[in-house]
Amino acid sequence: MSDNELGTFLRARREAVTPEQVGLPGGPRRRTPGLRRSELATLAGVSVEYLTRLEQGRDRHPSAQVLGAIADALRMSLTDRQLLAHTAKSLSGAALCPASLPPARTVRPTVRALLDRLEPAPALLLNRLSDVLAYTPAYERLAQPTGLLDAEAPNLVRFLFTDARAHTVFADWERVADEHVASLKLRPPGDDPHLAALLDELTVTAGSPFADRLRRPPSLVPDTGELRLAHPEVGGLRLAYETLALPADDDQRLLVYLPADEATGIALDQLTGRRPGSLRAVTG
Repeated sequence: MSDNELGTFLRARREAVTPEQVGLPGGPRRRTPGLRRSELATLAGVSVEYLTRLEQGRDRHPSAQVLGAIADALRMSLTDRQLLAHTAKSLSGAALCPASLPPARTVRPTVRALLDRLEPAPALLLNRLSDVLAYTPAYERLAQPTGLLDAEAPNLVRFLFTDARAHTVFADWERVADEHVASLKLRPPGDDPHLAALLDELTVTAGSPFADRLRRPPSLVPDTGELRLAHPEVGGLRLAYETLALPADDDQRLLVYLPADEATGIALDQLTGRRPGSLRAVTG
């Protein structure tokens, strides 16, 4: 890594964005390619002096909130946001060597057996960071066409905020996003560097849709409710869900879905290849 890789990256992205792309007048006389520092500073809500220090490498530890604001102001693509987050993280040895235990990824045999017994209901197991650890075959057939399981290590919150398909799949995206961020905030990030690293990453890669929710006051997260999906293969689904907390040492939770109406039951039977009526609708 060069001595000032972060500053070089930020300056290159600033100079590659025209004023017109961010809603500013261009003007005939511009000695600086792209945006002026003062223009970017105003858009991002930081001082020109601070932006200058970042670009010159005199400040190497900007907060995730500042990086997210700059990424928003420059209309960065997801790829650029990910590169920005990686570059900033590489400057901090503390972020690479957290002291606390990493989030659990091991699934106990009894929990695997429980998932087997839940088939043909869609069900999945999440750890405290919302990493997807295990799921029933029915959940795989439900989620695979949506793109949620495409990543090598799927994470539900990362999919929600960084994959454009999530806005189409989750009919109530705003509410679902609120609840998943609130769930992450139940554990203070100061006590968990792994959680803090995820929050910082998403603050940069997702920008204001995530960062704004992170700043809101804590709120309770419902353990049960209804999820509406726009499935790419079978259309609209209404799923009733229950959240089952496992012992504290596991630091994991199990989400189980059932059809909330008859039409969803029929659609799930189509996805799972089961005989009609294998999953009965949950009604009030």
